[in-house]
Amino acid sequence: MTSERFLALVAAYGADARRWPEAERAVALAYAAAHPDAIAPALAKAEEADALLQASRVAHPSVALRDRIIASAAGAGLKARREGRRWLDRLVLALGAGWAAAACAGVVAGVMMTTWLTADIQAEAVLYQASLLGVDDAEVLG
Repeated sequence: MTSERFLALVAAYGADARRWPEAERAVALAYAAAHPDAIAPALAKAEEADALLQASRVAHPSVALRDRIIASAAGAGLKARREGRRWLDRLVLALGAGWAAAACAGVVAGVMMTTWLTADIQAEAVLYQASLLGVDDAEVLG
């Protein structure tokens, strides 16, 4: 472990060794134990950044704020556009049904073509198997 790599780990993952990559954690902890004076400033700076990140919280909007926004939108004459999108929903449904019908038709056509194309091969197989039994045309026809 080099000092540059250790400083890169601390800068990327913070001062808490539990967040360091497992593959490098043991080597980094050994380096930290061997060089405590060289890494102390970097660890202190990373601990400060970790503390700031832990202290910051995302504020979630309250239910009252959400209700006020909806009420002001309704007061301004705005409403949900679900009614205006019905034609789009019907179009998507029709396109999806058409795609499904085309897929089914493709499967049916493939099965039918396979049966038709393999009929000659099946006939040849039957004739070959019949020839293995030793039945000869001369014996059958006299």
